[in-house]
Amino acid sequence: MKVKVFSPSHVTGFFDPYIARDPRKSGSRGAGISLSLGVMTEVEVNQSAEQRIEIMINGKKEDARTTKLAIKNLIRDAPLEIKIRIQHTLPISQGFGLSGAGALSAAIGVARLVGLTKIDAIESAHCAEVLCRTGLGDVIAESFGGIEIRKTPGLPPWGMIEHIPGDSEVVLCVLDEKLPTPSVLGNAELMRKIRKSARYCLSTLLEKPSLENLIKVSYRFARDTGLAKDKVIEAIEMASNYGLASMCMLGNSVFAIGETEKLVDILSIFGKTYRSYIDQQGARVVGEKRNNQAQT
Repeated sequence: MKVKVFSPSHVTGFFDPYIARDPRKSGSRGAGISLSLGVMTEVEVNQSAEQRIEIMINGKKEDARTTKLAIKNLIRDAPLEIKIRIQHTLPISQGFGLSGAGALSAAIGVARLVGLTKIDAIESAHCAEVLCRTGLGDVIAESFGGIEIRKTPGLPPWGMIEHIPGDSEVVLCVLDEKLPTPSVLGNAELMRKIRKSARYCLSTLLEKPSLENLIKVSYRFARDTGLAKDKVIEAIEMASNYGLASMCMLGNSVFAIGETEKLVDILSIFGKTYRSYIDQQGARVVGEKRNNQAQT
């Protein structure tokens, strides 16, 4: 039994983290956008004498602890052989929510094959990213797609999301070395700055919810917290001549909307660029094969 699952990637503009004893109540307030560039995952489940979970990312065997924990949350001690094949279209640890997307897409695939629900999969992936400290809101956003404001942290009914209507082509640029999420979430002084700035950004965005305003307050957040380094700020300022731009949280990368061709040209000076659209559907099964019958 096999399924293919797509999960969008996700760019966070700003975030205010919250950790509770119950990972279902943990997460972040903030805002971001889900992107059509993301993760395609093939999941295969077979009966087995013992539990085995094998994860390949872009053709290479990986430990992928967030994805593995998400699967274990679902199947517990069931003696199943599970093979996960994940293909990324963007680089990891650059603020694109790929750990969450990988865990979410794998969990949706496994849930589909073992008779569980998408809600079960979302919960397992969210709890895994919280416990592994690889993200605090990506799974929730990627589950539903679009442009979101996370008004309260955690899964429903604790977490509340408001969606902003809108669509746009989005230019991405990766400028520098990876910025692992745990290195930021574990810095107490930096987290105090993040919380203070994020609360201002959230109230400002809720007063005037739009994609444009999201990017504007996101750039303020990047500067106020000191997360944006000189090269990132320079790229954003240059891109701002042709639209609006900010930093992807958390990565040495930039996202921008506006005059797409000119944005690609100018950002190409700073690093590798990608063109994407806003994904409006969220993570979903895109192909299924059961009992030698294929469905798409």
